[in-house]
Amino acid sequence: MFFFYKDSRQERAGEGVARRVLAHGGKLMCVEVSFEQGAIGPMHSHPHEQLTWVRSGVFLFTIGKEQREVRAGDSLYKQPNIPHGCVCLESGVLIDLFTPQREDFL
Repeated sequence: MFFFYKDSRQERAGEGVARRVLAHGGKLMCVEVSFEQGAIGPMHSHPHEQLTWVRSGVFLFTIGKEQREVRAGDSLYKQPNIPHGCVCLESGVLIDLFTPQREDFL
C-alpha cells in the first residue's frame, strides 16, 4: 500500500511535540515525531517493540536505566514494556517503527 505524506495529518502529542502516522498495516507502523528544543517525551512503556531513527536534532534518551545522547543518524531499540523517554536538546525529528502497530495512534 502507498501512504503519501501530503495526505497525512500532524497531531499534537505533547508540549512542543507533534506526531504524524505514516505507513502502517498488519503488524507494523511508521510514525514521524517532531520535537521543538526543550520538549520532553515523558517516560512511558508499552507492549510494542520499537525502533527509533534520529532523522535530525539531538536528544537525551533514557531506556531502562541507561541514558545516552543521540543525534542524526543514530538509532535505538526499545524492547516491549521497557520504560523510555527523551528530552530534545536541539529541535529535531524521530522516525519510530512499532510492531505490532499502535492502535491507540489510529
